Amino acid sequence: MSNPYLRTGSEIYEESFRIIRAETDLTRFPADVSRAVVRMVHAAGDPSIADDVAFTPGVVAAANAALRAGAPILCDSSMVATGIISSRLPARNDVVCHIKDEAIARDAAYRGITKTMAAVDAWAPRLDGAVVAIGNAPTALFRLLEVVAETGARPAAVIGIPVGFVGAAESKEALIESPLGLEYLVVRGRRGGSAMTVAAVNAIASTDELTNTSRQD
Repeated sequence: MSNPYLRTGSEIYEESFRIIRAETDLTRFPADVSRAVVRMVHAAGDPSIADDVAFTPGVVAAANAALRAGAPILCDSSMVATGIISSRLPARNDVVCHIKDEAIARDAAYRGITKTMAAVDAWAPRLDGAVVAIGNAPTALFRLLEVVAETGARPAAVIGIPVGFVGAAESKEALIESPLGLEYLVVRGRRGGSAMTVAAVNAIASTDELTNTSRQD
């Protein structure tokens, strides 16, 4: 017994993105943001997430320019860091994640905070001008806003898509409503996660600055 299905990668790729563009309302997005949203929809398997995307118009351009200038990508989780495709990074950019550092775990336990909050504090020396990618921990996004306010360091862009039932929606709204004026890309509400965050970062890193197109997989 055999079921009919597409058998080549190119056919699957083309059909996937044909369906995404047919079923997703992308009309409110600038072209560069639209490409990131398409990749996020692909990662989630759900066109409806586009309706919940909030962004600043310059977020993709700011993040891409920072990466081209050599900025690091600061990640809240190992899943985000691992998913970033190094060959797409335009300047051999460092991908930084402290979550597995023993010193971070000790610091978090001593201070009674989450490890991701302690990891954000460890970003401080490299935070100014960096691209921040948060796909798991709402406390990382909350703490990021505090650190920016406390230190004056400003990341070039924040891809803030934490997932969960406690604090995820609230942390994203805090970023949107923050008087700090950061460039951001988020999915409002409880939905989010590492896969969507990685998809956005990879799309942004792949955008060609001069031709305003994206390199394909």
